[in-house]
Amino acid sequence: MKNGTAADAPKNLQRRRFLTAATTVVGGVIVGLGAIPFIRSMEPSVASEAGGVPVDVDVSKLEPGQLIMVAWRSRPIWILHRSAAQLKTLQDPKLVETLKDPDSKQPQQFGPPVANWYRSLKPELFVAVAICTHLGCIPNYRPQVAPPDLGPSWLGGFFCPCHGSRYDLAARVVDGSPAPLNIPIPPYHHLSKTVVRIGSLKGGKDQNWRPAIW
Repeated sequence: MKNGTAADAPKNLQRRRFLTAATTVVGGVIVGLGAIPFIRSMEPSVASEAGGVPVDVDVSKLEPGQLIMVAWRSRPIWILHRSAAQLKTLQDPKLVETLKDPDSKQPQQFGPPVANWYRSLKPELFVAVAICTHLGCIPNYRPQVAPPDLGPSWLGGFFCPCHGSRYDLAARVVDGSPAPLNIPIPPYHHLSKTVVRIGSLKGGKDQNWRPAIW
């Protein structure tokens, strides 16, 4: 290969996919801001997260309904503060019956602590890898209920602009979407009431965890 080795190819491809998807999501989010703001942050440094080092995120200023995006291991990570109304939608029978894996039986999360209906350690604070399980695009955060382009059954969630995959506010995939699995939940834990560490569990375990698809 010119300007590199064959071993560099997967890493370069991953970087190109990330940058392409990131460009897509920024454009989509501008359209869908509405009443609930989207905050985008790429902290800490690329050098730090690329090495697989866990990242600490201050969530003290995250309001209900707000979402931030950070980077870990060259992947975008969502942190969403779900409101009480948003949490209520996750148990709506009409929604649950449309999900491919409503009980998180597939290994798309780091373990039993997040294999629940809200797919998180704390119901209100949601952490997920912001990558569609179809072909790796970054889905848009669409919190509005029943917007014209998504239809009356939409209760809020994540919509992939590349091929139309739909996920609820726990990133559980809706049946009929090309995406086969729920979006992954990475290893993480709470250092305090205001700081989340993404990339490991307590004691520094599971930094090398891999889902079936991400």
